[in-house]
Amino acid sequence: MERALGEARAAAERGEVPVGAVIVGPDGTVLAEAGNRTEADHDPTAHAEMLAIRAAAKALGSPRLVGCDLYVTLEPCPMCAQAISFARVRRVYYGAADPKGGGVEHGPRIFSQPTTHHRPEVYPGIAEQEAAELLRAFFRERR
Repeated sequence: MERALGEARAAAERGEVPVGAVIVGPDGTVLAEAGNRTEADHDPTAHAEMLAIRAAAKALGSPRLVGCDLYVTLEPCPMCAQAISFARVRRVYYGAADPKGGGVEHGPRIFSQPTTHHRPEVYPGIAEQEAAELLRAFFRERR
């Protein structure tokens, strides 16, 4: 999670919402890491999770990340949660909850839907205070 927090800090320095994600392979090696790039890429889908999933899939040469774990500083939104399911990520560890935009334990709760293809194990609240403070500080500066 420390690497994901580093990606979140770097995103904030670039003027992006401070969210970072890291994907670890079945053998424990880091396959991909990313921070949000929605502003820089002019792409509403350039969330940290999406970027990390794309990079990990490319590194593995497969659209399925079986046995891989995702560490992300904020509860994934519904779009990212669906991509996590499609990618068959084994476990999701996330920091801060997102009551307004989350898609895992808030909002549509993607992994709880009967039509979901794959349900990863979910571990919320990892480094929650640090992740939440990064977000609070980022938005406080913009108000």
